[in-house]
Amino acid sequence: MPNEDAKLEIDYAGLKRRLDDARSLGLDEAFSTEKRREVLSARAKMLAKSRDEIRPSVLTVLTFKVGGERYSVPIEQVDHVMESRGLCSLPGAPRHVLGAIFSRSRVVPVLDLRQMLGLEGGGMSDLGKVVVVDVGGEAFGVAAEQVDGRQELLRTTLSQPPPGPFLFLTPDRLTVLDVEKLGSPATARRG
Repeated sequence: MPNEDAKLEIDYAGLKRRLDDARSLGLDEAFSTEKRREVLSARAKMLAKSRDEIRPSVLTVLTFKVGGERYSVPIEQVDHVMESRGLCSLPGAPRHVLGAIFSRSRVVPVLDLRQMLGLEGGGMSDLGKVVVVDVGGEAFGVAAEQVDGRQELLRTTLSQPPPGPFLFLTPDRLTVLDVEKLGSPATARRG
């Protein structure tokens, strides 16, 4: 295959015109080092201003459904999401503890929000996912019917939730759970 670069014609007249235009603007060899520095500094400041955009404050969460309601947890507290297969019951455990699951070489208790919050819901077969969260090195899971994924919430749209293990409520009724309260023994006794 012949070299295509060799076939490319160079527009010398166009290049000479552009060089003459640059010289007419004072961009030739007589352009002092100080003037160049001044022009480049002004250009850099202008470019920096264009990048200084004000980003709204957001809370990134992982959303999921339980008992027909939408819930979420702050993404920085989510360790991972897994299938609920392999969930073992724990005889004598409180009603809100569905059981335990082996996850990443540790045993993780799995909570049932339906029991804790008094929600309607089906049986165990409805809870196909477990959202494993980590609070201060302690992990526990929250059983979910469906995991919807990551979502960014504008902090200006968040309102105070009703009493309970909740952080925020969005205008479209998405509840952000307070994972620390959710995992505390006092919260479990209330449920």
